[in-house]
Amino acid sequence: MPWPEPVTLSGDHARLEPLSHDHHAGLAEAVKDGELYKLWYTFVPKPEDMTKEIDRRLGLQKSGSMTPFTVFDADGKIAGMTTYMNVDAANRRVEIGSTWYARRVQRTPLNTQCKLLLLTHAFEALNCIAVEFRTHFFNQQSRRAIERLGAKQDGILRSHQVAPNGTLRDTVVFSIIAAEWPTVKTHLTYQLNDKPRE
Repeated sequence: MPWPEPVTLSGDHARLEPLSHDHHAGLAEAVKDGELYKLWYTFVPKPEDMTKEIDRRLGLQKSGSMTPFTVFDADGKIAGMTTYMNVDAANRRVEIGSTWYARRVQRTPLNTQCKLLLLTHAFEALNCIAVEFRTHFFNQQSRRAIERLGAKQDGILRSHQVAPNGTLRDTVVFSIIAAEWPTVKTHLTYQLNDKPRE
């Protein structure tokens, strides 16, 4: 059996379903909202490339290095994609990444809900020893969002990847380790349920 196995994860603000070609139309529509694929430091698919991106992610799932999800919002509408990636079953480590959301759900509880669902599954069902997050050095929005989760920066992998435009990507690596999970879970649950609304 693959590790992690495809699974549906649900919360009040989001639902994660195993990625499927059946989700193509909704994903192609969602990625138009905000046009994140125009940001030079991201790897977000263009609407016309969505079939190729679904094929890529499902191929990585077949090889055992990724478990991809389609993200649905609280109304059941497709809002984006996320994954467990760089799967290291022997060492019980995963990275949560390759994530993008339609603009309409950004700065809503959806991202916190998705991360809480993925982290809970990783630490409590998969018995992970650590979960990583990685982002481009220049993606300040992503870096702040990862830090707000409670992840700590491990370091920067310099000239780590060649971006589609030919530039070299410095990758900032963050992680949450198993010993930190109870505190991080309490923090994320508070953010979702108890934090006073302004």
